[in-house]
Amino acid sequence: MAWNEPGGKDKDPWGGGGGGNRNGGPPDLDEILRKLQQKLSGLFGGSGSGSGGEPSRFPWALIAIVAAVLYGLLGFYQVDANESAVVLRLGKYHSTEAAGLHWNPPLVDSVTKVNMTEVRTERSEGQMLTEDANIVDVILQVQWYIDDAEAYVLRVANPLKSLKEATDSALRHVVGSETLDGVISQKRGEVADDTRDRLQEYLDHYQTGIEINVVNLTEAKAPPAVQDAFDDVTKAREDEVRLQNEAQAYANEVIPVARGGAQRILEEAEAYKARVVDLANGETVRFEELLTEYQQAPKVTRERLYLDTVQRVMSNTSKVMVDVEGGNNMMYLPLDKLTQGGADSAIRREELSPTVIDEVSERVLERIRSESSNNRRNRTVR
Repeated sequence: MAWNEPGGKDKDPWGGGGGGNRNGGPPDLDEILRKLQQKLSGLFGGSGSGSGGEPSRFPWALIAIVAAVLYGLLGFYQVDANESAVVLRLGKYHSTEAAGLHWNPPLVDSVTKVNMTEVRTERSEGQMLTEDANIVDVILQVQWYIDDAEAYVLRVANPLKSLKEATDSALRHVVGSETLDGVISQKRGEVADDTRDRLQEYLDHYQTGIEINVVNLTEAKAPPAVQDAFDDVTKAREDEVRLQNEAQAYANEVIPVARGGAQRILEEAEAYKARVVDLANGETVRFEELLTEYQQAPKVTRERLYLDTVQRVMSNTSKVMVDVEGGNNMMYLPLDKLTQGGADSAIRREELSPTVIDEVSERVLERIRSESSNNRRNRTVR
């Protein structure tokens, strides 16, 4: 039977003895909320009524539920793809969270987000003393990023201050180990590289979690008081480089010509060597053949050699002097016609046949023998 049917007035679900409000209508909303509050208060150990027997109107349970929901919602946080989150639980390191959605109990855990991909720039400048006791103005830029989130957040109290002090220390150490010319012009790249290596060594020793990307020596110059003198030095150095380049260009022009001449001389020497060797080999072969002929007929061969030698000598002169055997006087034979045109005959001697040479030689020998016989007869008659 329904509570609002005849005979069901005692079955009011809202607890009203009359089954509704005083007018017999639907139940009062305030009364419904009071009853709900009383039941929730009973569940959480609260009192069902206030002072004077009236129900309490303050919603403690509802506030607790809302607070619990808010507490849970506040514990969620998002870590971006370029970040890492360092979590401290009750002030002690707990974990390092990667990118994504995470939850940690508020007021218990504290979360510090660190950008791991951002490249930051630190600037350092000042006047420094070089190895050769000169002062130089230096400006340095350091590009760095965070490599270890835990070390960056927890190991050092002020990472940026530590980075600046370490940069100044490394730069002064490197500049103090170089000369002024090296810092200003000759070794600028080496100074930057050495500063980077030393700075990274310092930061790793301090456990700052910082990684050095690039170190740029943007400016290095002498103080204004001596700038004019250094400008003169720079100009002189440029002149030195120019003269060296001109000398190198001249050397590049002369050296190939000299090498070509040397190569030509070497080739001529090789050709002369080959010619002399071939000539010597030919003379050796000719001498061996002549030796064979001499061994077979020594007298004939010796006389033939004598005649050939006389012919070769007489072909280069217009007069012939003959030493007569057994005589005291030197006799000159008029052989101008035989040796006429000594130079021409020397040129044409290769064209004479062996028969002609033999005939001329026989005539000369007959003439010499005849003159010798006459001289001996004259001496006998006397």
